[in-house]
Amino acid sequence: MEYRRLGSSDLKVSALALGTMTFGEQNSESDAHAQLDYAIAHGINFIDTAEMYPVAPRAETVHRTESHIGTWLGRQQRDKLIVATKIAGPARGFNWIRGTPRINREHLTAAIDGSLRRLQTDYVDLYQIHWPDRYVPMFGSTSYDVTQEREAVPIAEQLQVLAELVKAGKVRHIGLSNETPWGVAEFVRCAEQLGLPKIVSVQNAYHLMNRTFESGLAEICHHTSVGLLGYSPLAFGWLSGKYITDPQAHGRITLFPNFGQRYAKVNVPPAVREYMRIAQEAGLSPATMALAFARTRWFMGSILLGATALEQLKEDIDSAEVTLSKEVLEKIETVHKLYPNPAP
Repeated sequence: MEYRRLGSSDLKVSALALGTMTFGEQNSESDAHAQLDYAIAHGINFIDTAEMYPVAPRAETVHRTESHIGTWLGRQQRDKLIVATKIAGPARGFNWIRGTPRINREHLTAAIDGSLRRLQTDYVDLYQIHWPDRYVPMFGSTSYDVTQEREAVPIAEQLQVLAELVKAGKVRHIGLSNETPWGVAEFVRCAEQLGLPKIVSVQNAYHLMNRTFESGLAEICHHTSVGLLGYSPLAFGWLSGKYITDPQAHGRITLFPNFGQRYAKVNVPPAVREYMRIAQEAGLSPATMALAFARTRWFMGSILLGATALEQLKEDIDSAEVTLSKEVLEKIETVHKLYPNPAP
């Protein structure tokens, strides 16, 4: 397993990380522990979760993922692991989380204390804002609509509270998720101007059918030393090819149709077929090729794996040993030009 420095932090994270949003919904507590044991035994040192997990989010299961991790984490050598979690922002509603979450002092304090209690740890290595407190287009929406602007907690105020959490020893580093180039730049600017902790990472979607990070975000993250944590590297299972061979295949797309809207685009099936063809010609599974591709990106800090079956997780982790040839990478670029970002 390769280890990479995450942004400007002192964190050395495995190139593949364990995402956990299925724990507590599609995976039982024992399933979760089996995945965690396997991942750690095979070189993964980075575990990512969130207070709102599992997905699909609902009041009946909220916080369950962190609790499942906590019953495992409490038995581990804590300083050997890098644990990340997130505070839910207001973009999705979720009125069952503190009556609709915000990124202010009251919510940040309550959220971190709740996460630490459930995770059975005194600190998290990375604390992330899950969605901006302000309006931003997301989850398949690509156009900024100024009429959707709303009152928001100032970024400087958010950073001041996060700085207090760092000073208190509850948080080692801070990061963002589902952010825009302006948001990353403004968080960095405010931190520099006020002498507050700087963000070290941004967790956004990145996969063969959504490479939008490569434009504005890649530039700003390069100049500010912010690392990418790429989620949905298999596009909710689409890049495994299973929904091409069986449109009703078991998975998040069929279990939770609302979460599949960002993939319900006309160019998704033909793009997937092309990537499947390239993988077959190279003697690889489509999932292995997709993960190996994401790992080649110069801006990638760590790729967040999400699996429901242990066998699937094993295949995903094995992709760490695969190096794509120049020919395969050129074929991928050809398809990308033909079907650019069909599922942003």
